[in-house]
Amino acid sequence: MHRITIVGSGFAALTAVRTIRRLEPQCVITLVSPKPEFIYYPGLIWIPCGIRTGADLRIDLAPFFKRMSVEHLAAEATGLSPDGRTLETTAGPVANDGLIICSGGRFIKKLPGIEHAITPCEGIAAAEAIRDRVKAMDGGHIAMGFAGNPNEPSSMRGGPIFEFLFGMDSQLRAEKRRERFQLTFFTPAERPGNRLGPKAVDGILAEMKRRDITTHLGHKLKSFTDAKVITEGGEIDADLILFMPGMTGNAWFDNTTLPRSSGGLLQADAHCRVPGFEQVYVAGDSGSFPGPDWMPKQAHMADLQARAAATNLIKALRGEAANETFKVELICIVDANNTGMLVARTEKHNLVLPSWRAFHWMKRGFEWLYLRSYR
Repeated sequence: MHRITIVGSGFAALTAVRTIRRLEPQCVITLVSPKPEFIYYPGLIWIPCGIRTGADLRIDLAPFFKRMSVEHLAAEATGLSPDGRTLETTAGPVANDGLIICSGGRFIKKLPGIEHAITPCEGIAAAEAIRDRVKAMDGGHIAMGFAGNPNEPSSMRGGPIFEFLFGMDSQLRAEKRRERFQLTFFTPAERPGNRLGPKAVDGILAEMKRRDITTHLGHKLKSFTDAKVITEGGEIDADLILFMPGMTGNAWFDNTTLPRSSGGLLQADAHCRVPGFEQVYVAGDSGSFPGPDWMPKQAHMADLQARAAATNLIKALRGEAANETFKVELICIVDANNTGMLVARTEKHNLVLPSWRAFHWMKRGFEWLYLRSYR
């Protein structure tokens, strides 16, 4: 009976569990993560305005693990043996016949003064801090922006900042105090959100203009203070700063001989395999994958990679050709609390549909459908 270890309990990890169980009902699955819980990160954008609470987005995975016959080990990965067959953890070594790494990425926090900024996608506590700070403000300047990993341009999360930005505008208007706030969007990129496609960038910039959101584009970031964002192109007043840095690999990768990309992620091939390691696969934000420069770091892409990784691992363990690949596809709704812009992109097509109230409800409906599987 094969022993499979999965690191992480996010989108990629849970999709890997479901795929493995469908293909190999009898294998032993051990999932390693600090807690047996799943945080639905796309819903964090709705915490500041009260559409969601932390409790809504924190899912206890114990019932799911029981249904899937998964053994959860409450620990953190700390290293890996040279042959990949033993995962080192804070709770001791875990032997495996196959390993899938889905432990996500790590934000690069090197800019001076970055402690003055809130990183929204760090979790529920960060989103609640935004909620509480804005509630306590009578007015002022709010600056939101993002940057990338200079050695791995695709390793970034810009989309959520657009949603926090548009959502904040909608929230303040609903509270009838928007006129007391200046919203500013900043990024070193001259064309923010370019991975969404040219039409989407035009639409996003037009939406910012329509909402009277100031933009500060194309200037390298230098530092933050408790009251300013400082760039090579000038300073931005900010009583509250929301900033999404670029991403790199987990710290525990440094204690392994796993191959790394120039940006610090785990190198992967088109089959989600880690080169040079038998039966070791990676999916989601932990990996650097071959594909177009617009390939997103998002939950949907992580799910697609996890299905390929899990399928190939089972095939490899059976002695079959592990040749499953993943489709490169970007699908998102850029939400604004009450409306949303739909963006879809493949290697052949790029669809952008303007803001519509129905897209907001579609996003909420998808959340309900997705989480139903794990409740």
